[in-house]
Amino acid sequence: MDTGLRTEAAIVFPAISPASFSNVGKFMLMNPAARRLSATADQVLGYSLLDRFRAAEGDYEESARIAFLVNCLAMAEWAAETLGPDPVAYAGPSFGGTPAAVHSGALDFSEAVRLTAATGRRIEEYFTREHRDVVTQSFARTPEDKLAEVLRELDDRGDWYDISCHVDHDFYMLSLREHRLEWLNARLRALGGLPLSTMRPPMHSSAFRSLRETLEREVYADVAFGDPALPVVSDHDGSLLRTGEELRTLLLDAAVRPVRWPTVMETLRGLGVGTLHVCGPDNLWGRVRGVTDHFEVVALSPQVAMRPRRRDVAV
Repeated sequence: MDTGLRTEAAIVFPAISPASFSNVGKFMLMNPAARRLSATADQVLGYSLLDRFRAAEGDYEESARIAFLVNCLAMAEWAAETLGPDPVAYAGPSFGGTPAAVHSGALDFSEAVRLTAATGRRIEEYFTREHRDVVTQSFARTPEDKLAEVLRELDDRGDWYDISCHVDHDFYMLSLREHRLEWLNARLRALGGLPLSTMRPPMHSSAFRSLRETLEREVYADVAFGDPALPVVSDHDGSLLRTGEELRTLLLDAAVRPVRWPTVMETLRGLGVGTLHVCGPDNLWGRVRGVTDHFEVVALSPQVAMRPRRRDVAV
């Protein structure tokens, strides 16, 4: 790990990942911030978040997404009180932009709950009608030159595709039509790559422009965004976002613009950041080599917060 003379810290909120009630429920029931945020979410949703989350059967249904938001923000509060990071910026890939907007002070939590629920419903409705044959495939161990070879072959076949996420130097997510998925995975394996999960619905493609327009018109139209207390690093191009309007655009553009995580890391290094506090359940974004080789990563999950903390005893 090379942090050089970089002594600053940043708070990172991960993209949403599976986190069942059995894994995080105890934290949500016992942590004061999580309880407070859950109570506010109950008022916005009109149902008990914890009850619905406890009974959830899918990893990404509405209650699971909002529980993830609650846990990310509660962990950030716990970190501030317990570890005292003094960040210079916030960042979050994909859905992580929402807790980043809230924690930066740009978006009210109640509005974030409403946006998360309404956005999820619009996405589900959209992909029931549109792009029903498109999936997003994640894969590792595929450097840029090997990926370029695969993409040339898709071009030669006249097949549509879109890079949805650039996670690390050899880790990508590619959207394409489902009938090409078997070919893609076989081709990746032949080149030494490792196909991972297949996501339905797909994500982050310019082909979903009408979804973005629907979200802007029906979900975001009356939502007020303030300016963040600290800049938020765009997961699309690594730029520093300092206004509420820029953050509003960031969240809307998640429908149509790819995540470029190495670019975010480059920006944070340029700010002198050497430590990342990753707040929330994370199976990926704080663990790839492009992060761990250049930063000290403090992984803050609900399980970490629930561990008994050692108290110094005066002698």
